[in-house]
Amino acid sequence: MGLLALVFEDGGMKDTELYRQLLGLQSPWSVARVAVDLKAQRVDVWAEHSEGQHWPCPSCGQELALYDHTEERSWRHLDTMQFATYLHARVPRVKCPKDGVHQVSTPWAEPRSRFTMLFERLAIDVLLEMSVRGASRVLRISWDEAEHLMHRAVSRGLKAKERRPLRYIGVDEKAVTRGRRFFTLVCDLERGVIEHIADERKIESLDSFFSARSREELSSLEAVALDMWPPYIASLRKNLPDADSKMVFDKFHIMRLVTTAVDTVRKRENREHRATGSTLLTGTKYLWVTGKERLNDRQRQRFSELKAVNLKTGRAWALKESLREMWSYRSPSWALKFWRSWYGWAMRSGLEPMKREARMIAAHLPGVLTYFKHRITNAVAEGLNSKIQTVLKRAYGFRNLENFKTAIYFHCGGLRLHPATHTYP
Repeated sequence: MGLLALVFEDGGMKDTELYRQLLGLQSPWSVARVAVDLKAQRVDVWAEHSEGQHWPCPSCGQELALYDHTEERSWRHLDTMQFATYLHARVPRVKCPKDGVHQVSTPWAEPRSRFTMLFERLAIDVLLEMSVRGASRVLRISWDEAEHLMHRAVSRGLKAKERRPLRYIGVDEKAVTRGRRFFTLVCDLERGVIEHIADERKIESLDSFFSARSREELSSLEAVALDMWPPYIASLRKNLPDADSKMVFDKFHIMRLVTTAVDTVRKRENREHRATGSTLLTGTKYLWVTGKERLNDRQRQRFSELKAVNLKTGRAWALKESLREMWSYRSPSWALKFWRSWYGWAMRSGLEPMKREARMIAAHLPGVLTYFKHRITNAVAEGLNSKIQTVLKRAYGFRNLENFKTAIYFHCGGLRLHPATHTYP
């Protein structure tokens, strides 16, 4: 009897029976023996099956007699108290006349896994809460084993994922390396999950999303929120019926472009002031590019003083703030009337960065005004992008881009990551 046996007088429970119940093993499987290594803080459990058992072929399900066994394999299981626990067994194989020789399925682990399903469930929960490095320390597994578990979880989740009709999607890009490599991300705006990841931000990147969808699935797509990146526009027109009526150029992206133009005006004007010895605009970037509601009292006071001065940057800021109002209209005709007025103001401003962005918006105006039909934005995609950035920082980078893709699906894919564990008797 092992050191961890529960011993009771008058019919107590043995260690083999204890682990049979803990592992959820049922006939024909049982626990043959248990060994404990106190120095190594390790428990080893050996499972065996009864003789004369027939086994289902894992491919076709036909009941077949035992052909032979694999060599003994090991699976990491949940710890017994602080002791790392490993399950060992020689897995039966069957010879199917239709499908050939195959290893049968075990009730404690999925095929080709080095961990029991219960350990995988725990590992997934830990990996969802912390970095791969931290999870590896907590679970006492290697970095490679932790990434292996993530890959298995994502693969399982993608296979089990239901192909639901998508009404609204967002298309965004994510810079993934300092060398400015990109991913193209497609997200479901209603569920707030990543649906597709592709390398680069080319026409082919977005094409790969559409090529995996049926004609019926594409017909359910009502609108797409995106920025004004030409390859994405080209891909939509290539793959989506009536694409121009479904493209909604994201208002947050437009405002980001205009905000960048305001800062360009500030930089140029600051250089002019510094040439005359003035530091009026030095260190004021945050005041011009941030919403007034996010400024503290001292910053508001400083900003009020700056606005009282006749500055080019002040005029650019006023144009930016005024443009926000366009998306508050309920009627597209009134929004169009507002736009025409704003565009004239921008073109008369004499501020080339603002005029450049005004012309850019004007060239894409139909897609901007489509917002008033569908009223979607890429705010969900931007939120997912921020979450992805957190995943990247927490991991201190990834050793390859495929691992990064896996992490994105793992944390942002809305997948069913856990294996289906057994039910206890």
